[in-house]
Amino acid sequence: MTRGPARLDVSVGYALPRAGLPAAVSFRRWVAAALSGRIREADLAVRLVDEAEGRALNRHYRGKDYATNVLSFPADIAEGVKLPKGVKMPLLGDLVLCAPVVAREAREQGKRLNDHYAHLTVHGALHLLGWDHEDAREAECMEALEREILAALGISDPYRDELDA
Repeated sequence: MTRGPARLDVSVGYALPRAGLPAAVSFRRWVAAALSGRIREADLAVRLVDEAEGRALNRHYRGKDYATNVLSFPADIAEGVKLPKGVKMPLLGDLVLCAPVVAREAREQGKRLNDHYAHLTVHGALHLLGWDHEDAREAECMEALEREILAALGISDPYRDELDA
C-alpha cells in the first residue's frame, strides 16, 4: 500500500453530473500516491469540469482555445504574503480535469477510464511539485516516475502504445 504525505487535504469538486466519474476517494488515493515521499504536507483541490469550462480555463490561462485533459495550477504564494484567516499552508495548488476530454481519450486509446483518470491525476500532481516535460530529457524522467507511481497502484504503463509506435 502506498503511503501518502503525513498530512494531505484533497478537496474534490464536481462541476458536472457525477455519474460515471471516479469517486473523490479515488482522486485522494491517486494524489497521495503521486506525493508519497516527495512532500510532507499538502492542501490541494481537484475539480472535474465540462468541456466549456475546460476550454475557457485553457484559453484564459494558457492561450489555447480548446479543452485539454488536465490543467495544473500551482499555488505560488510569494514569501511574506499574509494568508487570509483560516487558510493554512502548504497550499500546493489545483488540478482541473475535463471529464469529456478524459473519457474521449480513454476510448480512443483503449484505456480503462479509471486508469486514465489515475494517470492524469498523478501527472497533474507532479506538475504541482514542479515536474515538467518541456524537453525530451524532462519528459523521459517525468514519464518514468509516472510509470513507477501507477505500477504501485496496479495500473499498467500509460505510455506503452507510444513506445510501440
